[in-house]
Amino acid sequence: MTVLETKRTILRPFAEADAADVFTYAKDPRVGPIAGWKPHESIEESREIIRTVFAAPNTFAVVDRAENRVIGSAGFVKPHKADAPDTSSEIGYALSPDFWGRGIMPEVVRELLRFGFEELGFQEIWCTHYQENGQSRRVIEKTGFTYAFTDKLTDEFFPDRPTCFYFMLREQWERVRNG
Repeated sequence: MTVLETKRTILRPFAEADAADVFTYAKDPRVGPIAGWKPHESIEESREIIRTVFAAPNTFAVVDRAENRVIGSAGFVKPHKADAPDTSSEIGYALSPDFWGRGIMPEVVRELLRFGFEELGFQEIWCTHYQENGQSRRVIEKTGFTYAFTDKLTDEFFPDRPTCFYFMLREQWERVRNG
């Protein structure tokens, strides 16, 4: 069981007991639609997401150290590029609006980059955001990703939704890390 730590968070596998915390932020209509999923309608729906989506390898509950509760999710998700090599992955994340604007997600993404390059052996890590999602864009920019292109993807909310793609190569990360 992999557990990662940052100054303000613990990243650990989800447990079914996290369902109420997940529901607290996942029911908020400001969270899901900008990430491509519908707001959760019940604690049971959040529990089912924990059993299925969040059970994927290298998907973590973002736990606030101060409050010891789950405030988001982050991890490596299935890349948008179906032909991506095994040495490539994509980071996805969601965070409770109660914690927006505090620099928590950039802290989490930096730790995921370290984990992905050092421990999982990735050579390339991608991150995307829907064009209207300014919060995710700022996280991606703060963590040093390079803009690649914008394409239109379809999700359950919008057909042909403009999506911005960014990447980071291992060599780029090593240069930034070593300063």
